[in-house]
Amino acid sequence: MSSDEGALWYVIHTYSGYENKVKANIEKIVETRGMQDLIQEVSVPVADTVEIKNGQKKVVPRKVFPGYVLLKMVMNDDTWFIVRNTRGVTSFVGPASKPIPLTDREIRNMGIETIIETVDISVSDSVKIKSGAFEGSMGIVKEVNHSKKTVIVRLSVFGRETPVELDFLQVERMA
Repeated sequence: MSSDEGALWYVIHTYSGYENKVKANIEKIVETRGMQDLIQEVSVPVADTVEIKNGQKKVVPRKVFPGYVLLKMVMNDDTWFIVRNTRGVTSFVGPASKPIPLTDREIRNMGIETIIETVDISVSDSVKIKSGAFEGSMGIVKEVNHSKKTVIVRLSVFGRETPVELDFLQVERMA
């Protein structure tokens, strides 16, 4: 089996404060048993937040999903057993602890993995907006930003040309 074939992202619930310990334990088991092809990545997402204490700004990393660890793995009886029986793990997230993989959209929204998206839209194309506040509106593409996965569309709002930044998924090219 190739290194990425069949591997999906799953979420496990842990005891509060045990996220990093669970991550380390799973990584150690994977290393000792040579299961890198089955359990490929273990993640405890953190984001920097600014705290102000005594008039001093301080950047502090905070867990994005306290009590949860994300795993990219091939689900089978062995991997399920290893993860489920790791100290600090309470369960997989899913109905009746039946592991349900994250969808591509959830993965993208959580910023876990960048999925390369291609868009068939170019500057000066006419587009129709499929969702959001301007749904149903039509405009002209002014800019395409592949790294942010956005387009800037010129719309006529209250008789004025207005640039609006939209996600690739919110627009479709007009024929």
